[in-house]
Amino acid sequence: MTLSLAEWEAIRLSLLIGLAAVAWILPLGIAVAWWLARHDFRGKSLVDGLIHLPLVLPPVVVGYLLLVALGRQGVVGQWLYATLDVLLPFTWQGAAIASGVMAFPLLVRALRLSLEAVDPKLEAAASTLGASRWRIFATITLPLAVPGLLTGTVLAFARALSEFGATITFASNIPGETRTLPLALYTLIQTPGQESAAARLCLIAIVIALLSLVASEWLARRTRQRLQERDGY
Repeated sequence: MTLSLAEWEAIRLSLLIGLAAVAWILPLGIAVAWWLARHDFRGKSLVDGLIHLPLVLPPVVVGYLLLVALGRQGVVGQWLYATLDVLLPFTWQGAAIASGVMAFPLLVRALRLSLEAVDPKLEAAASTLGASRWRIFATITLPLAVPGLLTGTVLAFARALSEFGATITFASNIPGETRTLPLALYTLIQTPGQESAAARLCLIAIVIALLSLVASEWLARRTRQRLQERDGY
C-alpha cells in the first residue's frame, strides 16, 4: 500500500493537531477534573453539563461558536488579532483548538472518575502531617489517579484525531494546513475515481483509532499493577 504525498501530509497534520490539542487541554483538564471531584457547590450540575456539552452538540455548532468567539471579529479573536496579531481560524493551531474542545469532556470525565476513587482519608492524613494542598495533590492524589489520566489522555488524543465537524467549520479544509485525516477522507469521497485512496485512508483511520484504544487500556492496566506492587498488594 503506497500513500501519496497528500495522504502522508494529512496523517502528519492529524498527529500534529492531535498532540497539540491534548497538550493545551491537559493542564486545564486536570484542574477542572480535580475541582469537580473535590468540591460541591451550587450550580455544579450546570457546570458539569456545560463541560460535557460538546459531546452532545453537533460538532458544526461547536465550530460556529468558536468562530463567533475566536474569529477575527469575534469577542476574543478581535482582541487577539489587534493586540497579539494572532489569527486562529483557518490555521492548524485553530484546528488544534477545535479538536481540543471536542476532546476535552472525555479527558475530564475519565480523570474525574479516577480522582473520585482516591480515598480522601489519605489526603486528610497527609494534611495533618503538614503537607500543603499542592504537595498532597502532586504526591498522593495525582499518582493514584494516573490510570484515569492515561485513559483520558489517550481517548482525548483519539477523539482529536477523528474530529471533523468543528474543524472544518472553524479551520476549513486547507491542504497542507488544516486538512487532517478525516478531512482528506471526506475530500477523496467527493472526488470521482478516488475510491481506492479513500479506502486506504479509512483503513489507516481505523488502525490508528484501534491502536489508541488498545494503548489506553494497556497503559491503565500497567499503571494499576505498578501501584499495587508499590503498595504491597
